[in-house]
Amino acid sequence: MRLYAISDIHLSFKLNREALDELEPHDDDSLIICGDVGERLEHLQEAFEITTKLFKQVFWVPGNHELYTLPGVTTEDDLDKELRGEFKYQECVRVANEYGVITPEDEFVRWEGEGGPCLICPIFTLYDYSFRPDHVSRENAVDWAMEQNVYATDEALLHPDPYETRDDWCSALVSKTEERLREAAARGIPLILINHWPLREDVITIPRIPRFSLWCGTKKTEDWHTRFNAKVVVSGHLHVRRTDWIDGVRFEEVSLGYPRQWQTSKDRGLNINDMLRDILPGMPDPGDVKTIFRSSGAPVDWIRK
Repeated sequence: MRLYAISDIHLSFKLNREALDELEPHDDDSLIICGDVGERLEHLQEAFEITTKLFKQVFWVPGNHELYTLPGVTTEDDLDKELRGEFKYQECVRVANEYGVITPEDEFVRWEGEGGPCLICPIFTLYDYSFRPDHVSRENAVDWAMEQNVYATDEALLHPDPYETRDDWCSALVSKTEERLREAAARGIPLILINHWPLREDVITIPRIPRFSLWCGTKKTEDWHTRFNAKVVVSGHLHVRRTDWIDGVRFEEVSLGYPRQWQTSKDRGLNINDMLRDILPGMPDPGDVKTIFRSSGAPVDWIRK
């Protein structure tokens, strides 16, 4: 009974969709899908149809791509039907429920497999543009990013309805989640926190587009790993695969990414099975190592101490 994770499988890309068909059975193991399955409800159906047959239990949290409202989706037969914001999220949850997939709306699950006991906690926090330098105001944050030609697709496709702004939606989600995690931590066993967006700004390294950090989380979650007795924090979104140890807590970024981003892995003879990250029991703390970058899959590329 092991717990694995992967995120950002982006099934709108043909090569990623074909890769999903290569997943091997894990009858006694469980899988975390940490967001960005795709933009359409059909993408979720495809992912859950396959993974729930291969794993004993599947957990899912939304990424920004699941929340997108794509233009031109207007036909009566289309599952998405121009759903926006919270309403799109609730439809994603409905699809997950049809397959028995655990979402942030379900009760947290006690894990008794290897590395346990733990409480597996899928959560959903979004972002509020606070991952920015102190001298940059919220009002000027997007303009600051655009100075380096960085502008997230979210600004056009991720709507906050019924909230006025994404900041407001994030604030409501954080308040709701804090209460749930406080109650969970009181149960006295470690938590496995699962969120598409990183909980801390210092685990974000995106050299080509550093100002994309605006769309990567909220500073309100910075101390959740210690406040709520986390054993492991699992996230995606960055497409920069890595493992960090902070305050004795392991942080795992588990993205697959777009086809070009994991082509090096394929060139080494690896496939999607090699890209699954072992969350529990997981890798022990190596002591003098802060970060392991895993850009090419299973082999460790380089270590930061």
